[in-house]
Amino acid sequence: MRTPFPFQGRVAQAAGAHPAHPTLRPGAGRGTAFAILASVVAFGARSTRRAVTALLLVTACDPINPWLFAVRDHVVMLIVGLAAATLSTTLYAHRAQRIGRFETSALTVMLIAAALLSVIQGTRFAQQREAVLAAPAGARAIGHRFMVGYRSFEEVAPLAERGLIGGIYLTRRNVRDRDIAAIRAEIDALQTLRARAGLPPLLVAADQEGGPVAHMSPPLSAPPAIATLVAEAAVSDDGAHALTLRARAYGEAKGAELAALGINLNFGPVVDLRPDGRGPTLDTHTLIRRRAISADPTLVATVARAYADGLHSHGVGATLKHFPGLARVTVDTHHFPARLDTPVTTLADHDWHPFRHAARADGAIMLGHVILTDLDPEHPASTSPAVVRTLLREEWGYDGLLVTDDLNMGAVYRLGPCRATLAALAAGVDVLLLSYDPDQFHRAMHCALTAQRAGHLSPEENTASARRMAALTQSNGPPRPVVTPGPSTPSSTGQSQSAPAPAARTGHAGHRIARRTTQPRPW
Repeated sequence: MRTPFPFQGRVAQAAGAHPAHPTLRPGAGRGTAFAILASVVAFGARSTRRAVTALLLVTACDPINPWLFAVRDHVVMLIVGLAAATLSTTLYAHRAQRIGRFETSALTVMLIAAALLSVIQGTRFAQQREAVLAAPAGARAIGHRFMVGYRSFEEVAPLAERGLIGGIYLTRRNVRDRDIAAIRAEIDALQTLRARAGLPPLLVAADQEGGPVAHMSPPLSAPPAIATLVAEAAVSDDGAHALTLRARAYGEAKGAELAALGINLNFGPVVDLRPDGRGPTLDTHTLIRRRAISADPTLVATVARAYADGLHSHGVGATLKHFPGLARVTVDTHHFPARLDTPVTTLADHDWHPFRHAARADGAIMLGHVILTDLDPEHPASTSPAVVRTLLREEWGYDGLLVTDDLNMGAVYRLGPCRATLAALAAGVDVLLLSYDPDQFHRAMHCALTAQRAGHLSPEENTASARRMAALTQSNGPPRPVVTPGPSTPSSTGQSQSAPAPAARTGHAGHRIARRTTQPRPW
C-alpha cells in the first residue's frame, strides 16, 4: 500500500527502522521527524535551484530591461555571480547524490548559457551606445524626435550638443535636494550648447500636473490637483466664468514657476475623464481617478483650455493626455497591455471632447499605449498610423505636437524597444519619450539610425516634426484662440459651457467621428 509520504521509505531507513514498520522501533519518531525535515530541505533546495536557473536565463535575455534599471550598473555581474553560485551548489548536490546526472547536466548548460548571454547582451548594448554617440551629423535629422530623461548633466550634454535628441524630461531625480538657481543653470547650459552647435532649443518637459503628480515639488510649490478648482466652484456656485478665471490663474501660477526653471512644456493637464468605478486593477501608477479633473467632458474641456492658456502666457506649452483616454481602461499600462473596446462613436461624442476643444497648435497631445480596437486592433495608439495619421492629422486636422507616453512602460516595451521605436516613427509621432530609463534611448536611437540608413524613415515626417517642435519652443507671445466661440449649452453640472463638438460624419474605416468644419481652427 502506498504511504501518504513520498519520502517514507528513505525516512524510515534514516531513522534505523524497517520501512514497513517505522514506528515499531523505540525512538523512531524523533529520527523520522529529522528525516522528514531533511527531505523537505533537500526538496526546497532543488526547487530553488531550478527557479533561480530559469529566472537567470530569462533575465539574461534582456539584462537592459527597464525593470532592472535600479541595478543597471551591476546587472551583468550579478547574473554571472548568481549563475556561478548556483552552478556550484548544483555540482555539490550531484556529488552528494541528491540530484541525477540529467538534471545536473541540464542546469549546468542553462546556467552557463545565462552567464554568457548576459555578457553578450551587455557588450551589445555598450556597442550600440558607442555607435550612437559616434553617429555622424546626419543623425540630427532623426534625433530631434527623441526626448529623454537623464541622471546627470554629463550624461545628457553630449546628446544635446550633437543633436541626438530634441528634448529632455525632468523628474524628481533631477531636482531632488537642489535649488531653482542650480536647476535653471543646468538647463541654460544645455541650451547654450545647442545654440553654439547651431541647433534649435531643446524641448524641456516635466510632469507638474498638481496633486499626486508634481515631480518638480520641491523646489517648486506643491500645487493642489486641478480637480480642486471644480470642487471650489461647486461650493461657491460662481458659474463657468469664475471657474475659467480660476483655472487660468492656476495655469499662470504654475507656468511662472516652470518657466523660472527653464521648462517650456508641461505634461498636463490630464483630460482623461474620471472613471465611474475604482479604476484599473493593480493600478500602481495610472491613478486616473485621483488625477482626472471631472467626469463631465465639457467641464474638463473648459478647465483644461483655461489652464493651458495660463501656462502659455509664460511660454510653457500644455500637453493633453492620455489619448485616446484612460477612463474606460481596466489595467495599468505601466505594466500591462491595454485595450479600449468602446465604439469610436461613443468616444468621439464623449471622451474625446476635451482633447478636441482644449488642444492648441503650440501645445501637445500625449498618446497612451492603449489599443483602440475600433480603429486599429493590432497597435497601441502611440504606434498606430490609423490613430496618428488618419484620425488626428487628417480627420481632426490637428497640427500640434504628438508625443508618446514613456516607451519604457510595460504595455509597449513588450514589443521590444526597436520595434516600438520604428512603429511610432512610422506612424508619424513627433516625439518619442524615454523618461524612466534613459539607457533605452541608445537602443532606440541605434535602431532608428539603422532604419534611416536603409531609407525606411520618411524625411518629410522628420521635417514636419521639426516644424511643430519649433512652433512650440518659439511660441512665447500672447495665447492664441483655442476654439471659435459658439453658443453655450448647459453641462451636467448646471453650468454654462461652450457648445459641444459639431455633428459627426463617417470617417476612417466607416467609423463615425467628429467632422471638420469650415470655421477657423486653433491649429
